[in-house]
Amino acid sequence: MVPSPTVMRPCPAGCRPLLPAALITALALAVPDAGADTPAVDPGLGAAAVRLREFVCPRGSPTPSCHASTIEVAADGTLVASWFGGSDEGEPDVGIWVSRRGAAGWSEPTRVIDGTQGDGTRHPCWNPVLFQSPGGPLLLYAKVGPSPSTWWGVVCESTDGGRSWGALRRLGDGIVGPVKNKPVVLADGVVLAGSSSEDDGWRVHFERSTDGGRSFTRLPAVNDGRAVMAIQPSILLLGGARLLALGRTRSGKLFEVESGDAGRSWSALGLGTVLNPSSGTDAVTLADGRHLLVCNPVAAGRTPLVVAESRDGRVWRDVVALETFPGEYSYPAIIQAPDGLVHVTYTFLREAIVHVVIDPAALGRGTP
Repeated sequence: MVPSPTVMRPCPAGCRPLLPAALITALALAVPDAGADTPAVDPGLGAAAVRLREFVCPRGSPTPSCHASTIEVAADGTLVASWFGGSDEGEPDVGIWVSRRGAAGWSEPTRVIDGTQGDGTRHPCWNPVLFQSPGGPLLLYAKVGPSPSTWWGVVCESTDGGRSWGALRRLGDGIVGPVKNKPVVLADGVVLAGSSSEDDGWRVHFERSTDGGRSFTRLPAVNDGRAVMAIQPSILLLGGARLLALGRTRSGKLFEVESGDAGRSWSALGLGTVLNPSSGTDAVTLADGRHLLVCNPVAAGRTPLVVAESRDGRVWRDVVALETFPGEYSYPAIIQAPDGLVHVTYTFLREAIVHVVIDPAALGRGTP
């Protein structure tokens, strides 16, 4: 195991690693047990705030590979998780799987979307996103297609908390839906989804829904896809009509882009200070106004995986070290449940999905 890390000050280049260099060096000292049935526990940074760590499903089951999880609280209070799984990312047998958490733990995963077309051809499925529509059904979005540059958005609905699902339908021409991370519900009831495309560079755009997330209108891209290649935004609520989106780039740091009119228009997209190795992230605004970000805050690789906290969405400090072992721990999802607890899911070595419960009241209260 590795020692509890300390908080770093900004580095001279202006980019701030969220974990100290000594911790990165220590990664080689411990490797998770390949046969373990539960995730290895690192009693390091933020361990006192972690209430639960568990696998959503056993490693390597029901598929050899899995990735890109999402989690949501259904209207009946049930936790529901989803991810894509199959022989390997991008293979035609990759489908969208769903599991529900009851009193006895997570249910046996079921495949809800398999990418089979009307002519019998089968395409891989990608990046599911669960969203409980306010006063409506539980929605499961996904992407289907040969590759991220050619995929299209689909959705299906559940009215029984994820036990069963209705017919799959396409969202519409040019509509992706939430590309990786959950939408947000604005004060006027509009559902705003962070989205992106990869057919003409990496470009971020947003999609608005006035019917609870069942359909979307696409807004223009906020970057040209080349100067800063950016995808997969998460949306933070800064108060009033102010929003901040941030996410993955190929430029070594997370991008930032701000709206002052509830997402109708956006500022120029720029780079923030948090390192990013071109790996997916997620973020959420808590009920008390704090923001939490889950990311791999390094220049290369997909470990460590940490939770960081911010008051303004721009200056971050690490508060929980989710994973510090060698390997890939990536593509997180984060939500706050109605009871105030925070739930995180993420990819574990491409073999399993981990679920972690965090009590935000037990996190340190220093400022940024």
